[in-house]
Parts: sequence; C-alpha cells; structure tokens
Amino acid sequence: MLKIENLHAEIDGKEILKGLSLEVATGEIHAIMGPNGAGKSTLGYVLGGRDGYEVTQGSVTFDGQDLLELAPYERAAAGLFLGFQYPVEIPGISNVQFLREALNSQRRARDEAPLSGAEFLKLARAQADALGMHQDMLKRPVNVGFSGGEKKRNEMVQMGILAPKFAILDETDSGLDIDALKAVGDGINRIMRAPDKSVLLITHYQRLLDYVQPDKVHVLADGRIVRSGGPELAQELEREGYGELAA
Repeated sequence: MLKIENLHAEIDGKEILKGLSLEVATGEIHAIMGPNGAGKSTLGYVLGGRDGYEVTQGSVTFDGQDLLELAPYERAAAGLFLGFQYPVEIPGISNVQFLREALNSQRRARDEAPLSGAEFLKLARAQADALGMHQDMLKRPVNVGFSGGEKKRNEMVQMGILAPKFAILDETDSGLDIDALKAVGDGINRIMRAPDKSVLLITHYQRLLDYVQPDKVHVLADGRIVRSGGPELAQELEREGYGELAA
C-alpha cells in the first residue's frame, strides 16, 4: 500500500531524511522507533504534506498513486490519515462541525453522497462510545480544554469516523496514562486492523506495542532505516536502548 524509496527531505535547508526506504503492505501494521531527532516526526509530516518540508530526492507511492504529487486534502481523500503527537486546538469550531465537514469533503472528493446531520450524529456517537469518550465532548470546540488523554481519544474518534485506508500515528502514546493507552490501543485495533487497511506507528516505547502488535518494527536513526525485525526487536530496544544504532 505504501512504498518509500530513497526519500530525502529537508526543512529550512537542513536535511532530515537521508535516503529512507520502507514498504508497508496492505493489511500490515509497522512500527517505527528511534531516538530523538532521528526524523520520525519529519517522516509523518512529509507523508501528510505539511508545509515547509521539501522532498529533494526519492519517491513515495500510496495505493498506486504518486503521493508527493497530491495536495494534503487529496491525500486525505485518497485514504491517508495523520495523527499528531500534539493535536492542535481549534477554538470556535465544535468537534461535530469539524468532523462532519471533514468527512463530507472526503466523500464528495470520492463522488459519494454526503451524510445528513442525523446520519453523521449516529456515526459520531457510535465512535465516541467505542472510545469511552463522553458524547458532550463532541459539542465542544476541537481539543480546547482537553487533557492529553482526551485529545488522543478524540483523534481515535476522528480516525473511526474518517475510516482511512492508511493511518500514520505519530507518538499517539505520548502523555497517556495506562487506561488511556489501553483505550487508544483498542481503538487502533478496532478501526485499523483489517485486511484492507495499514498502519505506521511512530513511537519511542514498547508499551503501545503491548496493545497493538506490529507485523514489523523498524529503527530510524539519522534519517534512514538502519534495522528492521519482528515485534521482538521492540523488546530488545526497550531492554538495551539504541546504542550503536543511533551513532
């Protein structure tokens, strides 16, 4: 579903990704681990199309399309979802307004009929219930006044509503207590563990992988993948650290 070949990317003239190659097949969950400054979040931003990140070399193919040729909204309509380490607050716009417009704009881009208000509310309430998020939070401005755990649950609700083909989750476990971590892990499995979906989990720690078992684990250091393996690799890194891999 996603194929990255020799990807080089920079921001403000500084090269961050230095020849990264990675392939995630349909139906697979891959985890990327690595030390601070390795380029993990940059990879997510580049795939999502964030402004300021310039690709200088390499290619990215998503579901048969040249991802780098698509605008961010086109990537979203094609089925890409980017979950942020620090979800932004949007004062003045309720979750319901934001999510209904996001979903219907994607549906229109795919020549699908938009959902009515009643249809959308039924979907949103079902996703909130599944994540243990109180339905009153759907009426509140997006992430305003939310705790760290509530913001991450809210992102899982967003992901459940948008139903992407491919989710890039950038340190979704950051700042979560044990209960919230389990809820988020369960949400990822419920929404994205399917034969027609794939996930790229970006994380520092093994703990999320206790709930979301990856098919493959990769170590990203100095802008490239330096080692890959099965779930046992994450356990090894937890015990021994990155050591020479990060040198």
